[in-house]
Amino acid sequence: MKKIIVTILMLIMTLCFAAEKLSQGTYAVFVTSMGNITCALYPDKAPITVKNFIGLATGAQPWMDATGKKIDRPLYTNLIFHRVIPNFMIQGGDPSGTGRGGPGYRFQDEFDPSLKHDKAGRLSMANSGPNTNGSQFFITHIPTPWLDNKHTIFGQVVEGMDVVTAIGNVPRDQRDKPLKDVILKEIIIKTIIEGKDGRPSDKLELQQDKPVILE
Repeated sequence: MKKIIVTILMLIMTLCFAAEKLSQGTYAVFVTSMGNITCALYPDKAPITVKNFIGLATGAQPWMDATGKKIDRPLYTNLIFHRVIPNFMIQGGDPSGTGRGGPGYRFQDEFDPSLKHDKAGRLSMANSGPNTNGSQFFITHIPTPWLDNKHTIFGQVVEGMDVVTAIGNVPRDQRDKPLKDVILKEIIIKTIIEGKDGRPSDKLELQQDKPVILE
């Protein structure tokens, strides 16, 4: 009897996961050297942030390197997670790998009242103060309410939270940089419409709809 109950519960969990996995929306798959992390994105709640993120992930949003040269390739490919703190978060998205780099521009915060850092797996923008978003992001390990209205939430982990935890627990130096590089190989953007998934085809729209740049 117990085996039957366990089997039924496992089947229900599998079906629920499949339903969640196939629900309509836009997703970012972080392909890392330690496994994949899938995040649902919130274009309706943080439209500027999501457009910028997708553009940098796909190469549709131009950015500038440290020399000021315009770059049209995906920014996130083969970067490292430069800062990891157990029971807090993992941080990446810096093309310089130092924690001080970015895409060569800044844009405004987006704080939706329905989104709080009230659960693990929040995907948010890292910044150096109000309205200084660029390309750096972090994913939380735990609820972090002290970050509310300071960092824009634009996604949520739906698969691969174990990978987030594993990355957060790698050996690190005094600056919280992993002793051995954890590589973000690429970010794959997927859209799911009526049960079918595929990569976005609105590259022209992404190029035209650039984030608001703040001086």
